[in-house]
Amino acid sequence: MFDSLSSKLQKVFRHLKGYGKLTEQNIQDALREVRLALLEADVHYKVAKDFVKTVAERAVGQEVMRSLTPGQQVIKIVNESLTELMGGTAASLDLSGKPPQVLLLVGLQGSGKTTTAGKLAHHLGKNGRKPCLIPADVYRPAAIDQLITLGSQIHVPVYPASSQDKPEDIAAAAVPFARENQCDVILVDTAGRLHIDTELMDELKRLKGILLPKEILLVADAMTGQDAVQVAGAFHEALQLTGVILTKLDGDARGGAALSIKAVTGCPIKFVGVGEKLDALEVFHPDRMSSRILGMGDVLTIIEKAQEVFEEEEALDLARKFREDAFTLEDFRRQLRQMKKLGSLESILKMLPGMGMLKELKKMQIDEKALVRTEAIINSMTKEERRDASIINASRKRRIAMGSGTSVQEVNQLLRSYQDARRMMRQMMGGGAKPGKKAKKKKVKAFFPF
Repeated sequence: MFDSLSSKLQKVFRHLKGYGKLTEQNIQDALREVRLALLEADVHYKVAKDFVKTVAERAVGQEVMRSLTPGQQVIKIVNESLTELMGGTAASLDLSGKPPQVLLLVGLQGSGKTTTAGKLAHHLGKNGRKPCLIPADVYRPAAIDQLITLGSQIHVPVYPASSQDKPEDIAAAAVPFARENQCDVILVDTAGRLHIDTELMDELKRLKGILLPKEILLVADAMTGQDAVQVAGAFHEALQLTGVILTKLDGDARGGAALSIKAVTGCPIKFVGVGEKLDALEVFHPDRMSSRILGMGDVLTIIEKAQEVFEEEEALDLARKFREDAFTLEDFRRQLRQMKKLGSLESILKMLPGMGMLKELKKMQIDEKALVRTEAIINSMTKEERRDASIINASRKRRIAMGSGTSVQEVNQLLRSYQDARRMMRQMMGGGAKPGKKAKKKKVKAFFPF
């Protein structure tokens, strides 16, 4: 989403780093470019103006002027200011008090409320909560059926509403339904409109009065840019929102909504949708988002994703196999499957420091199907071949290639990558050289064959 803004800011900072000493004029010229970059990213004009003013006041101080690395000091100030602009710290859901607690999801039609309700229920379930879903949108065709389908996928109870029911009656039945199913969080999916109108707001106010929600969360489409900010302002004025969930953050929008909503409405962004799957909902961390925008990566998010995917016992077992040089193609296949759960390779690479800004990465067409082909090759091997790759001769390679629908060259490439991975891990574990011999320096190829 922030590719265009990131590249423009990186260009400005490269110029700043080139100066041995910064003057007030240098900084003002750079910040003028920063302001233009923010406006082009669809950031609210007042937010962009105030942001540049704040950075300028700090950047022309003695802290920067006397620094040995003034350019880096300015980048540090911009990073801190961006983080503050988006809320400073991650805002968690308030679920304190006697259960069940009600979360009311509101927003315009098409913003992704129903899907987000399912994602949020999945997220809460993973974190030890027992949510239930209440379909209060009786106007949109199949909205209730969609929520029932989502609930069955994540094994969450859904109130059996019908399109003939009144939203107020559904809301009144929500708490008894939750208690009957021993649920501690109620997620209410409300109706939307194509635009904000009095009828919509009046209905939402009535639902608020019945449910007394702990949280009122606006689900806003990040692709709509400044419109999302205006929508947030209108909903906040009518309902006193407690937070925002931005959907489609993985899309091709310019990112202005994420940078503007907190400053304009005072409502923190609590979650962001980063894909279509039910697990594609992330807690919004302003500091990590700022780091991504400035090309510094987001290693913490990668670590958190990895912790969700990789079991501790499995990781220890894998480390033992590397130490004992017992890493087989079966283990290699298992790691490939775990990698796919982390998300797309492109999204992972962009979270690494500096990688998001590499021109080579932007030009490179990452073939996600390469993982599928690699797994197909390993699946076409016998159990003995997966456990001992040294027995795979030319005739076996031809058979494996035919069985996986690939070529002998691709089989060879996979085997080389596997051997390189073993060699690399032996060196990292300190077992790269035979007794009495020095380890030879050898360039290790990429772990995956693409």
